[in-house]
Amino acid sequence: MIERAPGKVNLSLFVGAPREDGLHPLVSVVQAVSLADELTMESAAVDEVVCPGVEGPNLAARALAAFRAATGWEDPQRIMIAKRIPVAAGMGGGSADAAATLRLAARAAGGVDDALLHELAVSLGADVPSLLFPGRVVMTGAGEHVDRLPAPDPFGLLIVPSREALSTPAVYREFDRLGGARSPAELATRKAEALAGDVPPVNDLEAAARSLSPAIDASLTAVRDAGATVAMVSGSGPTVFGLFDTADAARAAATIVPGAIPAEPV
Repeated sequence: MIERAPGKVNLSLFVGAPREDGLHPLVSVVQAVSLADELTMESAAVDEVVCPGVEGPNLAARALAAFRAATGWEDPQRIMIAKRIPVAAGMGGGSADAAATLRLAARAAGGVDDALLHELAVSLGADVPSLLFPGRVVMTGAGEHVDRLPAPDPFGLLIVPSREALSTPAVYREFDRLGGARSPAELATRKAEALAGDVPPVNDLEAAARSLSPAIDASLTAVRDAGATVAMVSGSGPTVFGLFDTADAARAAATIVPGAIPAEPV
């Protein structure tokens, strides 16, 4: 079985002060994009997740183990991940792979309740629930609450990966150092606006990401100069993206911005 694992950009991201559990409350409009990894799952002697070019523990393996623990499904599987989403880039690549693994396992096991899949996604990380069923969503809490939004009108994106990588915890630490956390009341207002379809292009983590990776500034300038209506950092960065009125405009911009990848919402 084959499953695409779309990455994401945060069209808006508002961040509050850390909760008692150390996690930051968020309000974010998350848009899944056409830049995607591809997962292939087949029967095997033992469970195995293979992701060429990516070292260390893989969130997809954790997702498969969590699914087994929750459902009792026993058929061993081998999962091959063709990696296209940049790693440690603020596009949720590992989370997308974990979400796709849950979808694949549910299909192979003959169907599983969506509520259980969501519960498993929450246990795996903040971005996994928003990518469990790719589209446009409002993500709140520390990622555990997801409200789906209608599909947007077509538009284009230009995605500019970085040669650097940023650790999400490091970016949040820098955010805390710089200050500017939103109050609970302000987050509530932003959530209401997001659910009503208002998507202000603000990323509260952008200043922290730029502080840790100054090369982001050049990418933002290049995307703006290429004609983007909005240029911003996705999530914790360092990936930069631009919004264009049409997919054709994004594809044209990709020819003049080195390393840029045109994409569309999914």
